[in-house]
Amino acid sequence: MNQPKQPLAERMRPQRLSRLKGQEEITGPGTAIHGAIKQDQPFSMILWGPPGCGKTTLARIMSTATGAAFTQFSAVLSGVKDIRAVIASARTALDEDGARTLLFVDEIHRFNKSQQDAFLPHVESGLITLVGATTENPSFEVIPALLSRCKVFVLKTLSAKALTEIVAAALNDTENGLGQTGLTLGPEALLLLTESADGDARRALNSLEIAAEMALAEKETAISTELVHRASAEQFLRYDKTGEEHYNLISALHKSLRGSDPDAAIYWLQRMLMGGEDPLYIARRMIRFASEDIGNADPNALTVALNATETYRMLGSPEGELALSQAALYLSTAPKSNRIYTAHKAAAKCVKKTGALEAPLHIRNAPTRLMKDLGYGKNYRYAHDHENAFTVQDYLPESLGDQIFYHPSSRGYEGVIKKRLTAWRAKKRHARKKQKPKSSG
Repeated sequence: MNQPKQPLAERMRPQRLSRLKGQEEITGPGTAIHGAIKQDQPFSMILWGPPGCGKTTLARIMSTATGAAFTQFSAVLSGVKDIRAVIASARTALDEDGARTLLFVDEIHRFNKSQQDAFLPHVESGLITLVGATTENPSFEVIPALLSRCKVFVLKTLSAKALTEIVAAALNDTENGLGQTGLTLGPEALLLLTESADGDARRALNSLEIAAEMALAEKETAISTELVHRASAEQFLRYDKTGEEHYNLISALHKSLRGSDPDAAIYWLQRMLMGGEDPLYIARRMIRFASEDIGNADPNALTVALNATETYRMLGSPEGELALSQAALYLSTAPKSNRIYTAHKAAAKCVKKTGALEAPLHIRNAPTRLMKDLGYGKNYRYAHDHENAFTVQDYLPESLGDQIFYHPSSRGYEGVIKKRLTAWRAKKRHARKKQKPKSSG
């Protein structure tokens, strides 16, 4: 299976505090963070700074250096339920292995008051070491009770000197960087690269990676200023695959598919692919879409999505991406129905409400004499012995009667299913009327 290659920025993420550039004022010898790591006593903190300044890296370094289990989630989609799950996991790790947990919450300012409140007792008890990252002023975005339990550190936009060192390290690193390519980067191109990065190490490394790919494709030995220009422009297509933009684009793709707009669907698909998204993530979402939004209106949609996924697994990028485009165009132009999804939810709601109701005796299997004596399988009607392989009998628990969960639409093949079900259900109602005793009045 083709595994997506990690971006250069991720591969070059520093593993030790001494290699973290540009934040020496809060990480150097004599600082609280340096002391906490050296003495193996991590503490909860809020890291406030612009994108690409090292917030996530600093949290990872602290976790690794102190032997704490690193758990990360983004506040964009996580809620109190996710927090509870993390707390339960942290308690288990502490009880069973004596392991500490460092919980890194990206964009912590996006949590509301009740969500932030959920951290308080566990930060205070020391069950978790909370490291929150934010680009917003924590004085306004983080609740006072949590601020009082965390030390706030302000990270600066990276200087040109720090960015130059970061880029140089990536260019020369033969293990994780671009050292094996033999590419060089002249002073003017380096200056342009650092200036266009605007203090963001991730942006600088992404531009460097794109420019290097261009240089290699054009069989150049040096990354020119022209390539840096082109790379910087292309990088606007790139997006944070774990942040808000990731969810914005997948939402745009999903809604374009649902809205039967193939042009928008193929556009958002390309935006994600060109932005470095894992193609298999997109494939998985299209598989889900085929069941949720098309369903039995076109049963072949699920097959198309699955085949596109398998094709990508076999071919990888870029050849396999064509199959994803084929699937996106097929799904966007297929008839739509969410009736499988609504039936699924309705049945689950019923089960939750009614509990473990018993199956009717006549549709139970009777492999033993005792079970037959108890009435298992008695009066069961074998469907294939009847006209059109259909006969009226009960399959649901008695207390549910003729409960209906699936209401097929009239679109696509589901229209055929609807006609068939309508006829079957009419026969069932007619049989019920015949079975009802006449009133004596």
